[in-house]
Amino acid sequence: MTVRSEAPPTAPRVVLGIGLRRGAPVAELLRTADAALAALGLDRTRVRLLATLDSKLSAPEPHAAAAELGVPLVGFPAAALAAVQVPTRSARVAAAVGTPSVAEAAALLAAGPGGRLLAPRTASAAATVAVAAPADPPQEDNR
Repeated sequence: MTVRSEAPPTAPRVVLGIGLRRGAPVAELLRTADAALAALGLDRTRVRLLATLDSKLSAPEPHAAAAELGVPLVGFPAAALAAVQVPTRSARVAAAVGTPSVAEAAALLAAGPGGRLLAPRTASAAATVAVAAPADPPQEDNR
């Protein structure tokens, strides 16, 4: 009889969608990200990508956060974010930046087709973070 030992399941690699007010402290953004990850039993080592509104790419804060996390940063146009179905939509955010969701929509777009939000967004006074996981890769048939 052969006994196969299965490796323990690993935590998923995730993407973080971020929304932040101009001039928001990077430390606040990172604390908000840490809180969102910790609520899921994850830490920064599981993050593979940071995503936000493309107009935020001109600010230093998202770049500093991505550098601290050691991951790439991507931005999406407001129109692309506005087309994503998300659980939380804000008229105030839509009036300010042209899309009713930044963090959740950016996380889902960055996760790719079949991506899913892992929890509601986490917000602080100046930052919002949403965590999404890419679709599960196809399982191999080992028959």
